[in-house]
Amino acid sequence: MIVKDLLWWGMSGTDWALFGAGLAAILGGIGSAWGITIASSTVSGVLSEDDTKFGKLLPLAAMPGTQGIYCFIAAVLVVIFFGLLSGTSTLTGQMGFQVFLACQPVGWLCLVSAVYQGKTGAAAAGIVAADKQAPALIFPALVETYAVLSLIVTILMLLGLRAAYGA
Repeated sequence: MIVKDLLWWGMSGTDWALFGAGLAAILGGIGSAWGITIASSTVSGVLSEDDTKFGKLLPLAAMPGTQGIYCFIAAVLVVIFFGLLSGTSTLTGQMGFQVFLACQPVGWLCLVSAVYQGKTGAAAAGIVAADKQAPALIFPALVETYAVLSLIVTILMLLGLRAAYGA
């Protein structure tokens, strides 16, 4: 038993699963806050010149916030799927570590993609400022694709682990 505990650095399966869920939520939140700040800085400048463009600019500033939501969803799924809320979790160290690993795609990719989506949204605000008819939301939406894909990967991994462990 001591060898098994040392193998997982003394953390229980529940500890690892909560660590993965929490880390994903934290990374997504950091990325979203950072990305919104980047986009909002440019959007605010455009609005200081023409406040009638608020409706067109708000989505550009808000879009990086979706990555935080995706990571929140992953964290909630971990808690629900593996009985962490009810205290009925029977995860071993190995199982918990696998849950931790399943949370990594959404956490790290959303951290990075939210920042780049903020930069893309800031650049797209120039389209709105110049009164061009090009759909400014297209460019940040391209970045969003990868955040969505990372959430899908994490959900599939969690579903596979849940099925494998009969949770």
